[in-house]
Parts: sequence; structure tokens; C-alpha cells
Amino acid sequence: MSGQQSRVRLTAGRVVDFTCPPGKSQAFLWDTDTPALMLRATPTGRKTYAFESRLHGETVRVTIGTAAEWSLEAARTRAQALKMMVDSGTDPREVERQRKAEREAKQAAAAVQALTVGEAWAVYLADRRQHWGERHYQDHEKLARAGGEVAKRGTRGRGVTIAAPLHPLMAMRLQDLTAPVIEAWAATEAKTRPTAARLSWRLLRAFLAWCGEHPEYCAVVAAQNPAKTRRAREALGKAGVKQDALLKEQLPAWFAAVRVIGNPAISAYLQTLLLTGARPGEVLAMRWDDLNTQWRGLTIRDKVEGERVIPLTAYVHHLLASLPRRGPYVFASASTTGPIAKPHHAHASACNVAGIEGLTFHGLRRSFKSLTEWLEIPAGVVAQIQGHKPSATAEKHYTVRPLDLLRLHHERIEAWILEQAGMQFDREAEPGKLRAVV
Repeated sequence: MSGQQSRVRLTAGRVVDFTCPPGKSQAFLWDTDTPALMLRATPTGRKTYAFESRLHGETVRVTIGTAAEWSLEAARTRAQALKMMVDSGTDPREVERQRKAEREAKQAAAAVQALTVGEAWAVYLADRRQHWGERHYQDHEKLARAGGEVAKRGTRGRGVTIAAPLHPLMAMRLQDLTAPVIEAWAATEAKTRPTAARLSWRLLRAFLAWCGEHPEYCAVVAAQNPAKTRRAREALGKAGVKQDALLKEQLPAWFAAVRVIGNPAISAYLQTLLLTGARPGEVLAMRWDDLNTQWRGLTIRDKVEGERVIPLTAYVHHLLASLPRRGPYVFASASTTGPIAKPHHAHASACNVAGIEGLTFHGLRRSFKSLTEWLEIPAGVVAQIQGHKPSATAEKHYTVRPLDLLRLHHERIEAWILEQAGMQFDREAEPGKLRAVV
């Protein structure tokens, strides 16, 4: 053992007087009453009680505490208890490690017990973001927002936003998110915003499935996914099948109303929606470098496949080329650096003028598919242009359609739609100098 030459009967006075000699990094004073107890002093004046013994041929040293915090008698009592453990073959360091591990486990368990849905939700989004498209990620953020922000809908926004459907659950403890709680939440949300509530429920169900597989959270969520119950599903109801689409006979009135919209970007946006069959967000996200004028291709950022390239048809090319270039986005906003907001009001006004009711932006996408039925265009061609997943093995693994083959069909679709709308234009005109002929 260290410092056997410095062994005395420790007293309170000797503890106070003991110092580290000059030139040494530390000094030891051993107790004769409790031979395994020693007092260690350093040049800084710090004095610490420690226990030292031998177990299985190895030195065992355990710090007890500082002389300022431990009395001499308390230190002796602790050293004697440690000596009994060593004499019985137990390593007190291992006992302390086990106790520390148990304390940390209890603290971690308590932290998980107190974990809120919002905290776990944030971890879930960070973990899964690399596997999601940007739109899917934004849906998760949007449906959990607290609300209270100034509502912005073009230039007509007034008031503040309300809390999104998932927000009421975010402050709850994760372990309290039980099936009855979710069923009651579903019944409440379904009364005022069933569509958003159904989407929120699907996202919540996937989140709880992830929690059930996560080693940190699985202990506080039920083994049976609490969101996956019949009562919750029934409370939310089934989404109605939407049938809004332009009829062939409505094309002249719709084009006439949309083409006179005062904002050229909005007018071009709505016509591009119909003539490409793309999703509304995909068209808004279009950038100028997505237009390949050499090969007449248009890159669409696809939420399913990442991106797809469709033909840049003649009329759409003229529409886009006639727009002012205010930044990277084709349908650029005049007041921000991003694209325009979805022009719901402008489209609704145009539809009122045309005498068309209930036509949504997605209805324009649906119109593209429906109108192609008149031309008997192959379903796989339409699906590829619109960005739908292949529905058959032959389509998925054996059919490859290059851009020029898609163009053959897409140009035919566009020409037919414009013909039914009574629209004619000079295909030989330089893009950006469209000359409409009524």
C-alpha cells in the first residue's frame, strides 16, 4: 500500500494540520485505528479521505470524500464498511458502478415517462426526413403547428391561423396517448375538418408504429398501436370520392375565363396544370432550369419518384416563355423570392365566370386524365406523364418510353384539348410571342 511510513492515529487536529510537503504532487497519512483509511493532501490544500485495500492480488482504492465534507468518524465508518465488502470478496468499485447504472437507468426511465408527444415527434421527423419527400415532411410540420400566426392567402389574408389537428396532442405525455384519447381526438376533429383529420390520423398512426420499434420509446407506448382502432377509423369516416373534372363542353368557357385573369403567372399556372396533368405543388415548384428547350423536356419534381421528365409541349412552352423572369421560379411571386401562392380565389372567380362549380386544382389534374379517354391514349403513357406509379408488372419492369415517344402522345393530347376549347395558336411563332387566334 502507498505511504506505509506515514501512519498515525488520525485525529481532527492532525487532519487540519496535515499538508502536502513542498515539491511533491501529493502526500498520504494513514490511520492506525482503521488501517484501510488514508488522508490525501495536494499542493492546493485539498484533503480527501480514501479507502485502499487489496482484493484478488490487486489494489482497490475508493475515494470517500473531502475532509471538508466528511467528518473523521464518518470516514472511518465508511472505510470499515468497504473493508467488510472486500473481505467478503466483493469489489466496492463494481458495486458502485452497478448502483450508478441503476440510477442512470431510473433517470432515463423517468425522462421517457415524462417525454411529450411533441418531443418524440421532433425526433421522429429528424430520423425519417431522409426517407421522405419535401411535401411529406412539410405535411408533418404543418399538421402539428400551434397556429396563432397571421394568415397569409395572397394579399387577402386576415386574422390568424388556428391550431392544426395534431397540435392538441403535442403537449401530452407520450405514455398518455392511449386508444381512448385518440378516439376522442378523432371524433372532435372529424366534426370540423375531416379531411385534415384523416391525414393527421394516418401520420399519427405511422409515428406510433415507429415509437413501438424505437428502443427508447417502446416501453411507454402500447404494443398494439393505439391509433389503429376501429372506433378511431369510424369516427373519421371515409373520404368521399371526388369527381370534379372539366367536361369537354366546358373547355371553351374555362379557357376564356382563365386567359383573361390579370396576373399572367396565375393564368399560365392554371393552364399548365390542365395541359400537363401535374400536381399543383409540382407545377408551382418549377424552375427555369427545369425547362430543356433543346430537347423540349420539362423536369417535374415528383413526390413519388423524386423527379420525372415530361414533354415540353408547344403551347405550354409558349405560355412559360412569355412570363417575366423574376428569379429561379417559373411562376414567381412579384412580392417574394418564392413562387406565387396557390391562386384559389382567382381560379374560383374564373370558374364562376365560366359557370363551372366545384372545380379544384386537383380537379384539373383529374381533367387531364379524363379528357385523354376521348383519344384512347394508352393508360401507361398518361400515368407516366402524370407521375403515377406503374400499375402492372409489364409497365414497371418491361415498358420504357423515351421522351420523344411521350411527346408524340402528349402533343396530340394538348392539340385536341385546345381544339375543343376553340383555341388556335401559331406553332411556328417564337416562344414568348404567342399570338392567339380566336
